Amino acid sequence: MASTNSVSTQSQNLIDPRTRFSDLELSLPPQDFPVLQRDFPTKPDSGERSYKGRGRLTGRRALITGGDSGIGRATVIAMAREGAKVAINYLPDEEPDADDLASFLAKEGIQIIRLPGNLLDEEFCAKLVSKAEKALGGLDILVNNAGRTGVLNDDITTYTTEQWDTVFRTNVYAGFWLTRAAVKCMPPGSSIIWTVSDVVANPTSGVHDYAASKGAVASLVQTLGISLASKGIRVNGVAPGITYTPILPQGGLTTEILNQFAQGLPLRRPAQPVELAPVYVDFADATMTYTSGGIWSNNGGATAYTFS
Repeated sequence: MASTNSVSTQSQNLIDPRTRFSDLELSLPPQDFPVLQRDFPTKPDSGERSYKGRGRLTGRRALITGGDSGIGRATVIAMAREGAKVAINYLPDEEPDADDLASFLAKEGIQIIRLPGNLLDEEFCAKLVSKAEKALGGLDILVNNAGRTGVLNDDITTYTTEQWDTVFRTNVYAGFWLTRAAVKCMPPGSSIIWTVSDVVANPTSGVHDYAASKGAVASLVQTLGISLASKGIRVNGVAPGITYTPILPQGGLTTEILNQFAQGLPLRRPAQPVELAPVYVDFADATMTYTSGGIWSNNGGATAYTFS
């Protein structure tokens, strides 16, 4: 029978998800594109102070898209602290966030490679993989994280073809172009990780374009997991629930809407980016040799999303 002292000692190593970030006041900047993380009145937690590396990715070489902010930024911090050499892609307009991240990591002696550019350009995507491979000395982790959503809107009759194309080209085509180029140079044991979304499992009103594109991404993860097994390359997806990142104000959410919505979530709050980063590290870990074609849902127990 465990003593009271041993239970108490064990409990000190646990983190209660109900109270974690409970003192963080959610506050979104105005809707825009792109929204910078540095403009958040209350900054998202991307693990700057809390993520501790254990050398799990020592010697690995990663390209992470959308790596300047949000989940991408958290993944960059986590993988870099785990020992990986990291290159990031982001839009040129997001340079201020990339500057902030590079300066922050430089204080720890970590240098990241910055490769800005627009993923809507098929030719650029091919060049991006080539540049990353050359700069990193190889490539064995690809994180297709960059994403786009239209403005929250439940009326399908008002969706434009231009908006639909932009969302699909960002969320689906860009990852396809990057993966197509990357598999030509990735050795056996490499890992490709896509950011999917929990909307695939839990339908959400008002994001028809985003939800449809993420459904396509989920299918790609599964089919590529099968086809790339012959090359020894694993493919997996992370499906976040609503997360406190720049994609929220980009999609038209206000602080008021977010706070009202959060009260209906099981943990009464959205996820913070740092809570997603460990999943990307897990999928990249070289010992996860039989994990492929899977989608890991990180939704805090939510079963549906309705904005009002």
